Amino acid sequence: MSNYELAQKYLQKVDPILGKIIHQIPPFAYKVKKDEAFIKLVDEIVGQQLSGKVADVIFARFLTLFPNKEITPEKVLKLEDQAIRDVGMAWSKVRSIKDLALKVSNKEVILEKLEELKDEDVIAELTKVKGIGRWTAEMFLMFHLERPDIFSHGDYGLRKAIKNIYNLKELPTQEEAEKISQQWSPYRTLASQYLWRSLDL
Repeated sequence: MSNYELAQKYLQKVDPILGKIIHQIPPFAYKVKKDEAFIKLVDEIVGQQLSGKVADVIFARFLTLFPNKEITPEKVLKLEDQAIRDVGMAWSKVRSIKDLALKVSNKEVILEKLEELKDEDVIAELTKVKGIGRWTAEMFLMFHLERPDIFSHGDYGLRKAIKNIYNLKELPTQEEAEKISQQWSPYRTLASQYLWRSLDL
Protein backbone atom coordinates (compact mmCIF):
# COMPACT_ATOMS: atom_id res chain seq x y z
CA MET A 1 0.00 0.00 0.00
CA SER A 2 1.40 3.41 -0.96
CA ASN A 3 1.88 6.31 1.44
CA TYR A 4 -0.97 8.06 -0.38
CA GLU A 5 -3.33 5.13 0.22
CA LEU A 6 -2.30 4.87 3.87
CA ALA A 7 -2.92 8.58 4.38
CA GLN A 8 -6.25 8.40 2.58
CA LYS A 9 -7.47 5.49 4.71
CA TYR A 10 -6.30 7.24 7.87
CA LEU A 11 -8.28 10.37 7.00
CA GLN A 12 -11.39 8.33 6.22
CA LYS A 13 -11.09 6.55 9.56
CA VAL A 14 -10.53 9.58 11.80
CA ASP A 15 -13.07 11.83 10.04
CA PRO A 16 -16.11 10.18 8.39
CA ILE A 17 -17.34 13.60 7.20
CA LEU A 18 -14.16 14.23 5.26
CA GLY A 19 -14.26 10.54 4.31
CA LYS A 20 -17.48 11.12 2.34
CA ILE A 21 -15.75 13.87 0.37
CA ILE A 22 -12.77 11.59 -0.29
CA HIS A 23 -15.14 9.01 -1.83
CA GLN A 24 -16.48 11.67 -4.22
CA ILE A 25 -13.08 12.82 -5.48
CA PRO A 26 -11.13 10.60 -7.91
CA PRO A 27 -7.63 9.57 -6.81
CA PHE A 28 -5.05 12.16 -7.71
CA ALA A 29 -1.36 12.87 -7.41
CA TYR A 30 -0.78 16.59 -7.14
CA LYS A 31 2.20 17.67 -9.16
CA VAL A 32 4.98 19.45 -7.38
CA LYS A 33 7.06 21.71 -9.61
CA LYS A 34 10.64 20.86 -8.78
CA ASP A 35 11.89 24.35 -9.50
CA GLU A 36 14.76 25.89 -7.62
CA ALA A 37 13.62 27.15 -4.22
CA PHE A 38 14.21 30.77 -5.25
CA ILE A 39 12.08 30.42 -8.39
CA LYS A 40 9.34 28.69 -6.41
CA LEU A 41 9.24 31.49 -3.86
CA VAL A 42 9.03 34.12 -6.59
CA ASP A 43 6.16 32.10 -8.07
CA GLU A 44 4.43 32.01 -4.68
CA ILE A 45 4.80 35.79 -4.27
CA VAL A 46 3.33 36.36 -7.73
CA GLY A 47 0.39 34.10 -6.86
CA GLN A 48 -0.59 35.87 -3.64
CA GLN A 49 -4.31 36.77 -3.70
CA LEU A 50 -4.66 35.83 -7.38
CA SER A 51 -6.38 32.96 -9.14
CA GLY A 52 -4.06 30.27 -10.44
CA LYS A 53 -4.67 31.20 -14.07
CA VAL A 54 -3.94 34.90 -13.59
CA ALA A 55 -0.84 34.13 -11.54
CA ASP A 56 0.44 31.76 -14.24
CA VAL A 57 0.03 34.45 -16.92
CA ILE A 58 1.92 37.06 -14.88
CA PHE A 59 4.69 34.62 -13.96
CA ALA A 60 5.09 33.66 -17.63
CA ARG A 61 5.49 37.36 -18.47
CA PHE A 62 8.03 37.69 -15.68
CA LEU A 63 10.05 34.85 -17.19
CA THR A 64 10.39 36.80 -20.44
CA LEU A 65 12.60 39.30 -18.58
CA PHE A 66 15.34 36.65 -18.34
CA PRO A 67 17.36 35.19 -21.22
CA ASN A 68 16.90 31.41 -21.38
CA LYS A 69 14.36 31.68 -18.52
CA GLU A 70 17.25 31.54 -16.03
CA ILE A 71 16.18 33.36 -12.87
CA THR A 72 18.78 34.07 -10.20
CA PRO A 73 18.75 36.52 -7.28
CA GLU A 74 21.59 38.47 -8.90
CA LYS A 75 19.70 38.84 -12.19
CA VAL A 76 16.55 39.92 -10.37
CA LEU A 77 18.50 42.63 -8.53
CA LYS A 78 19.75 44.01 -11.84
CA LEU A 79 16.21 44.48 -13.17
CA GLU A 80 14.58 47.90 -13.02
CA ASP A 81 11.62 47.91 -10.63
CA GLN A 82 9.44 49.34 -13.39
CA ALA A 83 10.29 46.44 -15.70
CA ILE A 84 8.93 43.99 -13.11
CA ARG A 85 5.90 46.20 -12.51
CA ASP A 86 5.17 46.26 -16.25
CA VAL A 87 4.56 42.51 -16.43
CA GLY A 88 1.46 43.05 -14.31
CA MET A 89 2.68 42.90 -10.71
CA ALA A 90 1.62 45.20 -7.91
CA TRP A 91 4.35 47.40 -6.48
CA SER A 92 4.17 45.48 -3.20
CA LYS A 93 5.10 42.28 -5.04
CA VAL A 94 7.92 44.03 -6.88
CA ARG A 95 9.35 45.07 -3.50
CA SER A 96 8.89 41.56 -2.09
CA ILE A 97 10.68 39.90 -5.00
CA LYS A 98 13.55 42.38 -4.79
CA ASP A 99 13.82 41.89 -1.02
CA LEU A 100 13.84 38.11 -1.46
CA ALA A 101 16.59 38.40 -4.07
CA LEU A 102 18.63 40.68 -1.81
CA LYS A 103 18.32 38.47 1.28
CA VAL A 104 19.16 35.32 -0.66
CA SER A 105 22.08 37.02 -2.42
CA ASN A 106 23.63 38.28 0.82
CA LYS A 107 22.97 34.95 2.60
CA GLU A 108 20.59 36.46 5.13
CA VAL A 109 18.19 33.74 4.00
CA ILE A 110 19.90 30.49 2.99
CA LEU A 111 17.46 28.53 0.85
CA GLU A 112 19.71 25.48 0.56
CA LYS A 113 19.29 24.80 4.29
CA LEU A 114 15.48 24.94 4.39
CA GLU A 115 15.15 21.23 3.63
CA GLU A 116 16.91 20.47 6.92
CA LEU A 117 14.69 22.70 9.09
CA LYS A 118 11.50 21.90 10.97
CA ASP A 119 8.25 23.34 9.57
CA GLU A 120 8.02 26.27 11.98
CA ASP A 121 11.69 27.09 11.48
CA VAL A 122 11.16 27.23 7.70
CA ILE A 123 8.28 29.64 8.25
CA ALA A 124 10.41 31.80 10.55
CA GLU A 125 13.21 31.89 8.00
CA LEU A 126 11.02 32.77 5.02
CA THR A 127 9.00 35.43 6.81
CA LYS A 128 12.17 37.48 7.20
CA VAL A 129 11.42 38.57 3.63
CA LYS A 130 9.12 41.56 3.18
CA GLY A 131 5.81 40.40 1.77
CA ILE A 132 6.25 36.72 2.63
CA GLY A 133 3.80 35.87 5.36
CA ARG A 134 2.79 32.63 6.96
CA TRP A 135 0.44 31.62 4.10
CA THR A 136 3.15 31.92 1.44
CA ALA A 137 5.60 29.99 3.61
CA GLU A 138 2.99 27.26 4.19
CA MET A 139 2.38 26.93 0.43
CA PHE A 140 6.14 26.56 -0.01
CA LEU A 141 6.19 23.83 2.63
CA MET A 142 3.35 22.00 0.87
CA PHE A 143 4.29 22.38 -2.75
CA HIS A 144 8.08 22.57 -2.73
CA LEU A 145 9.33 20.81 0.36
CA GLU A 146 6.38 18.35 0.25
CA ARG A 147 5.87 18.35 4.00
CA PRO A 148 2.97 16.00 4.86
CA ASP A 149 1.37 17.74 7.85
CA ILE A 150 0.76 21.34 6.76
CA PHE A 151 -2.57 23.12 7.22
CA SER A 152 -2.93 26.80 6.41
CA HIS A 153 -5.68 28.03 8.72
CA GLY A 154 -5.49 31.47 7.10
CA ASP A 155 -6.42 30.09 3.67
CA TYR A 156 -9.92 31.26 2.71
CA GLY A 157 -10.56 28.28 0.43
CA LEU A 158 -9.80 25.77 3.16
CA ARG A 159 -12.06 27.55 5.64
CA LYS A 160 -14.84 27.78 3.05
CA ALA A 161 -14.52 24.06 2.34
CA ILE A 162 -14.73 23.27 6.05
CA LYS A 163 -17.87 25.41 6.32
CA ASN A 164 -19.42 23.52 3.40
CA ILE A 165 -18.64 19.94 4.40
CA TYR A 166 -19.52 20.42 8.08
CA ASN A 167 -22.64 22.45 7.25
CA LEU A 168 -21.54 25.33 9.46
CA LYS A 169 -23.67 28.48 9.53
CA GLU A 170 -20.64 30.74 9.27
CA LEU A 171 -17.11 30.59 8.00
CA PRO A 172 -14.97 29.11 10.80
CA THR A 173 -12.44 31.40 12.39
CA GLN A 174 -8.78 30.63 11.84
CA GLU A 175 -8.63 29.19 15.36
CA GLU A 176 -11.68 26.97 14.74
CA ALA A 177 -10.27 25.74 11.41
CA GLU A 178 -6.94 24.95 13.06
CA LYS A 179 -8.69 23.00 15.81
CA ILE A 180 -10.72 20.96 13.29
CA SER A 181 -7.56 20.23 11.28
CA GLN A 182 -5.81 18.65 14.25
CA GLN A 183 -7.75 15.41 13.77
CA TRP A 184 -6.17 14.99 10.32
CA SER A 185 -2.59 15.14 11.60
CA PRO A 186 -0.10 13.81 10.48
CA TYR A 187 -1.67 14.04 7.00
CA ARG A 188 -3.06 17.55 6.93
CA THR A 189 -1.44 18.36 3.58
CA LEU A 190 -3.45 15.62 1.88
CA ALA A 191 -6.59 16.66 3.77
CA SER A 192 -6.06 20.20 2.46
CA GLN A 193 -5.86 18.85 -1.08
CA TYR A 194 -9.25 17.17 -0.65
CA LEU A 195 -10.75 20.30 0.87
CA TRP A 196 -9.61 22.48 -2.05
CA ARG A 197 -10.94 19.96 -4.55
CA SER A 198 -14.27 19.73 -2.70
CA LEU A 199 -14.99 23.33 -3.72
CA ASP A 200 -15.47 22.09 -7.29
CA LEU A 201 -18.03 19.41 -6.40
